[in-house]
Amino acid sequence: MAMEVTQILLNAQSVDGAVRKHAEDNLKQFQEQNLPSFFLSLAGELANEEKPAESRKLAGLILKNALDAKEQHRKYELVQRWLALDPSVKGQIKNCLIKTLSSPSHDARSTASQVIAKVAGIELPQKQWPELIGTLLSNIQQLPAHTKQATLETLGYICEEVSPEAVEQDNVNQILTAVVQGMNASEANNDVRLAATRALYNALGFAQANFSNDMERDYIMRVVCEATLSPEVKIRQAAFECLVAISSTYYEKLGPYIHDVFNITAKAVKEDEEPVALQAIEFWSSICDEEIDILEEYGSDFTGDSEVPCYYFIKKALPVLVPLLLETLLKQEEDQDQDEGAWNIAMAGGTCLGLVARTVGDDIVPLVMPFIELNITKPDWRQREAATYAFGSILEGPSPEKLVPLVNVALNFMLSALMKDPSNHVKDTTAWTLGRMFEFLHGSMLETPIITPANCQQIVTVLLQSMKDVPNVAEKACGALYFLAQGYEDMGPSPSPLTPFYQDILQALYAVTRREDAGESRLRTAAYETLNEVVRCSTDDTSPMVMQLVPHIMMELHQTLEAHKLSTDEREKQNELQGLLCGCLQVIIQKLGSSEATKYVFLQYADQMMGLFLRVFSCRSATAHEEAMLAIGALAYATGSGFEKYMSEFYRYLEMGLQNFEDYQVCAITVGVVGDLCRALEDKILPYCDGIMTQLLKDLSSNQLHRSVKPPIFSCFGDIALAIGENFEKYLIYAMPMLQSAAELSAHTSGADDDVTEYTNSLRNGILEAYSGIFQGFKGSPKTQLLMPYAPHILQFLDSLYMEKEMDDVVTKAAIGVLGDLADTLGSNAGPLIQQAISSKDFLNECLSSDDHMIKESAEWAKLAINRAISI
Repeated sequence: MAMEVTQILLNAQSVDGAVRKHAEDNLKQFQEQNLPSFFLSLAGELANEEKPAESRKLAGLILKNALDAKEQHRKYELVQRWLALDPSVKGQIKNCLIKTLSSPSHDARSTASQVIAKVAGIELPQKQWPELIGTLLSNIQQLPAHTKQATLETLGYICEEVSPEAVEQDNVNQILTAVVQGMNASEANNDVRLAATRALYNALGFAQANFSNDMERDYIMRVVCEATLSPEVKIRQAAFECLVAISSTYYEKLGPYIHDVFNITAKAVKEDEEPVALQAIEFWSSICDEEIDILEEYGSDFTGDSEVPCYYFIKKALPVLVPLLLETLLKQEEDQDQDEGAWNIAMAGGTCLGLVARTVGDDIVPLVMPFIELNITKPDWRQREAATYAFGSILEGPSPEKLVPLVNVALNFMLSALMKDPSNHVKDTTAWTLGRMFEFLHGSMLETPIITPANCQQIVTVLLQSMKDVPNVAEKACGALYFLAQGYEDMGPSPSPLTPFYQDILQALYAVTRREDAGESRLRTAAYETLNEVVRCSTDDTSPMVMQLVPHIMMELHQTLEAHKLSTDEREKQNELQGLLCGCLQVIIQKLGSSEATKYVFLQYADQMMGLFLRVFSCRSATAHEEAMLAIGALAYATGSGFEKYMSEFYRYLEMGLQNFEDYQVCAITVGVVGDLCRALEDKILPYCDGIMTQLLKDLSSNQLHRSVKPPIFSCFGDIALAIGENFEKYLIYAMPMLQSAAELSAHTSGADDDVTEYTNSLRNGILEAYSGIFQGFKGSPKTQLLMPYAPHILQFLDSLYMEKEMDDVVTKAAIGVLGDLADTLGSNAGPLIQQAISSKDFLNECLSSDDHMIKESAEWAKLAINRAISI
């Protein structure tokens, strides 16, 4: 087989489908029959200079893909498979890979770099291949340029693949020395310099110790800043990417360099090519992100011992930074408003200006207003658009007191421009700016409203007219209307100022969804999102108008289900439309089904709607399935126990959703719908519980299901127990051990990163909700003693959570709730156990004095339940 591997690899790239398929089958067979020989053949092919470039490259790619996968469970399998190989086989493969780094073929070198990094990603954390870094770096300065370039590229990939803990500090120092030397202006070969600059970008996370040393940091910063002046555009771009990464990773170390960096970035923004200028602007956006985070976390009162003080780099740079950014706004591209994925200097500058406004608040306003006043009426569309964009960009951050007077003056002008400006660019940005006004400066929280009975009609009229404009302008007008409606959402049952125009608004939005060109510029999606928001803020006065919409939306959904023989493209559009229509019906169900005034009339449509939703499941579209499932959850909530009549037909789709590991969002939503069904049907869900619980337990045991679905599954146990009460008895022996092992896993995670902490807290919350539901479900039943054997472990779990101190407020409230539920359900049997629990008293007292009134309320209830249990 090894003799033929070259030909098979070439055939696997053949344009002839049959030849390609045969070759792919051969490769699969070879891999399954003799994995070590398969890997050796691929590594040998990649390293062999006499083989064709195409077969060498594919050999390397197959080898790389055999070491890594996106899905966690598959990745784990591949890692274990590699680690189990005979060390001598692995040694031969690694020698071939290292040898390939000096190949004259660029493709072969680059592929070998990636494969080495994948192997390093597996072996270095296991303390294997300790000589790798030394091997790569030995004699690096004496190597030919192409080998040096490949070595630096490899080091970069390794740093991307491996976490810093897996590499010794001595090796980190060696890597950084080689990389920084490769970046130096004295390096004559541009390929080497580029590879070194890109490698530094990946290695920055390893350089904590080096950035803490003044001399080493000065040297690294000097080399990076010099590289921003390289004659080669790709090197300049990569150097600015390094500066962006440094600004977020080492913000607190930037003080001594910020003045020079401003000069370098300003020069690049004004004079350099776009890819470089974009990164130079990104540097300041990144500094804004850091300072916004610090100010949000610590407030503006810093003490000397703050963990991360704010250096106010943006505030200090304002007088020079704002004019620089305003200048970029005039560098628009002719067709940027038509291109959804457009990104250019003007857009980057506006985005950065918006971040600056959020960072410094009121201070930005006097620096931007003169630019707006100067350009807003100029004959050149670029100046008018830039002025409008500048105004829209500073509407989040400064105080309403500062902005409202300006918005009151600008509003009429903007409405007029949206109707009359000859430029689509200007109209597009004007509609966006109006949306920002309504998003940030309109709502019941504001003392001085910008929308009054005097101007409301004009605003609505202009927006509805603009929704007939070209798609990109119409889409922004929909967005503005969305925020206009949202501002009235929390007004309660009183008539909304939008009430007189409600019918016109609904009709106009529905007309937009049916436009021939609604597929452009996300227009149809924006129209449905706005329609949904307008429905959400409907009142008793306007709900009959929403009711009139229902048969139209149902008819459209019916038509999408009748369309057959569609091309792939048409099918995709149809699936998207089905998702939008189901989403719209879901919002209508929630609105009309929750009000006594409309509920009974509305539910005459329930049978038809349910029939349509079930038909959506026969179409192959995860998005449509998600939306149909959510709509069914809303319908169950609205119909209550009346939903029982749909269960026999719906159950198989529910089961399919719970088995859908691939589209895990569908699975997660289906788990949520099980909760809705429990609340709607209560004990009438009992006949379906065996099947549901079996599937949920399978989901928890599977390593193929995305981990984010597991916390809601635990919560779902609680929902089921609440619904069926003591009938949950037969599931205890399966559910409780699952909860117990998950609780043990989630109890100890101190020192984890933010993502892990967030996931752990959601897992803990799911487990606690399960325990609460089970205790409450069994309350008052003669079978409560069945829960006694589990009580010590649950109290131990609460103890460990309290000791850990890593709980967020949601988990704290749930935990103290479980303590109360346990005492309430088990009564005097639990008294001695609670008294013996190490920290239950301290935990309770801490929650009783909490600032969070929800936690305090739960604690007061728990205290009553515990006192009852102890005093009996």
